[in-house]
Amino acid sequence: MALFSNKVRVNSDIELKDRLVAINRVTKVTKGGRTFTFAAIVVVGDGNGIIGYGLGKAGEVTAAIAKGVEMAKKNLVKVTVLKGTIPHEIEAHFGGARVLMKPAAAGTGLVAGGAMRAVLESAGVQDILCKSKGSSNPHNLVKATIIGLTQVRDAFTIAGMRGISMNKVFNG
Repeated sequence: MALFSNKVRVNSDIELKDRLVAINRVTKVTKGGRTFTFAAIVVVGDGNGIIGYGLGKAGEVTAAIAKGVEMAKKNLVKVTVLKGTIPHEIEAHFGGARVLMKPAAAGTGLVAGGAMRAVLESAGVQDILCKSKGSSNPHNLVKATIIGLTQVRDAFTIAGMRGISMNKVFNG
């Protein structure tokens, strides 16, 4: 799962909260009857810009969620959250899912649906406008949202990349 370049090492002092995005019951028909297993998509985050997602599969729901949480802790990434929102508009896609995220003024709230909402709440975003276009598959929506958030760059990062001062970034 090498989707993201800015992976984060987990310290024991980071308090991660897990959030269940979706549970899927999978049925396998065998000669002896039907076998049911569960797949759970879980998002973890510290509410301060560190998020990760994981997929757990097991015979019971609780075991699938626990496996998903462990997988999510292995796939943590750092995202830019500036004053409760993102610095600029971003559009990202993964598979058939396309997401559009726009920064919003303070007090707007988190305007996003299901899978995107879970990712953004875990990242600590409070004010944002989002639109999901294309597929509503929660797997791809979670991945597209995280990819979009990892592509966001703040003014300080851009100034460092260009080798110029912050004043020149804004004043040209």
